[in-house]
Amino acid sequence: MQFIRYRLLAFLFLALALSSCADDDFFQKDALATAEELEKLGPAGGDSVWVIPGRHYDRSGFHRFFWGDHNREIWVTPVKLPVFHLDSLHGGLQVVKKGGGFQSTSFELMDSTGRVYALRSIDKDPIHVVSKFWQPTFVSNVLRDQTSAANPYGALVVPVLAEAIGVPHSSPKLYYISSSDTTFGEYNKLVQGKVFLLEQKYESTADLTSYFKGAVDFEESDDALRSRFENNHHHFDQKAFARARLFDLLLGDWDRHKGQWDWAVKPQGQDTIFIPIPKDRDQVFFKMQDGLIPRIATSKIMARKFQSFEDDFDDVKGYMINARFIDERLLNELSKQDWIKIANRMQSDLTDNVIEKAVRQLLPPVYTLKGEEIIRNLKSRRNLLPEVAEKMYEKFAKEVIIPGSDAEEHFLVKRLDDNRTEVIVTRPATINASAKKIYHRIFNRKDTNKIILYGLGENDKFILTGNVQEGILVKIYGGLGSDEITDNSSVQGWKKYTEVYDTERGNEIVFGTEAKDKTTRDVRVHAFDREGN
Repeated sequence: MQFIRYRLLAFLFLALALSSCADDDFFQKDALATAEELEKLGPAGGDSVWVIPGRHYDRSGFHRFFWGDHNREIWVTPVKLPVFHLDSLHGGLQVVKKGGGFQSTSFELMDSTGRVYALRSIDKDPIHVVSKFWQPTFVSNVLRDQTSAANPYGALVVPVLAEAIGVPHSSPKLYYISSSDTTFGEYNKLVQGKVFLLEQKYESTADLTSYFKGAVDFEESDDALRSRFENNHHHFDQKAFARARLFDLLLGDWDRHKGQWDWAVKPQGQDTIFIPIPKDRDQVFFKMQDGLIPRIATSKIMARKFQSFEDDFDDVKGYMINARFIDERLLNELSKQDWIKIANRMQSDLTDNVIEKAVRQLLPPVYTLKGEEIIRNLKSRRNLLPEVAEKMYEKFAKEVIIPGSDAEEHFLVKRLDDNRTEVIVTRPATINASAKKIYHRIFNRKDTNKIILYGLGENDKFILTGNVQEGILVKIYGGLGSDEITDNSSVQGWKKYTEVYDTERGNEIVFGTEAKDKTTRDVRVHAFDREGN
């Protein structure tokens, strides 16, 4: 397999050199339509202009043979957009800071009420994702050219669909920033003559609306994950997250890593629940798998995460690559029935009328080009949602990670019979809170090969019971603190189906007849990836 990869990479490198040419001013062309183009288009009227956001993606047939048509036709189609006015839009906006993204030019803006907005260029420059050695070469221009696989208007379709299924969303709008605009000060040259998308951000209490009933604040993924692992009073709404992830696949949005989410903070009794808010819909309706080189490069043995939006789901696992870290931690409670129920509800909510209304949010020239095709694909993909949900479940169910927190937890594992294993995690009572079951799931050996328990901090207890003929491998990582681990279970046969990982000293461990001793003097046995960096 490795040999095949190297041969393919060598072929791709040769094709790069043959089909690419340097273009130092790749992104320097103003999006505004030229005088000659305006003669055909006519006046825009009002405070609007005709723009061509990606005229640099208009390439020869020879180039397209190697690198694909992608969404080039959309990028080079003239569209009418309003002109952006920083000092008057939403009562006047001010630049708070420049964003730190590697590809988009982005800014955080704020209005007089404290409401925060994100302003992001729809075109991207991926030069900074490659090493400095390659940046001045043709490789950079090839990567820049492949931005044409994105649909710059896809985000406009999302709100109507999201509203119908109950997934939180922003309401993005597109603007052209004049080449003579000087309101961005030191950043003027970064924005002049370009097309940007403006959408709400969810960062503070000023951003709370009636949509987030019961929420008191917002957090980014890093902060929410930190809270979740620090104590056992913070939890993620896993069913809401599963619905949002299934929606990602419906849209063909393959880039859903932890940085693509914000979280509404909602108190619930003694606990706090995090509600998912998807953001940054840059990869909706992506089209990559055409052209000789992209077709090879996105195969299952290469960069399979780049999935094209078509009428079916060619590679469900490919869509899930970028979100692996957060999916493993936030989708560990759900059964197959949960997934199917969510998919069936989405199907019924996404009626033909909803889909058609959503796609009608595209700008008229873009709808004329691609509207009917996108509608067909969305309806077809909607009809396949239960099948896709089952495939997602199957992937997540094979190896399940169940982490505790830095507070005390009790883990009870019951080998119920040859097929079923039950896991219950309990938060013991404290002075300030009553005892509570915080995790419960029954696993089936047909779906699950391995269950991995992490105690993380404090003094945790693990108890395993049940005598069966066959079972699921259970791996226990006690974590920091003085842990009590007792295995009273048994599985017939020579192989042991319990493995205990902890430090040799400072713990009370009863291995019984089933547990395999994996204790060590190395404190690195306590390691658990909480951040996914």
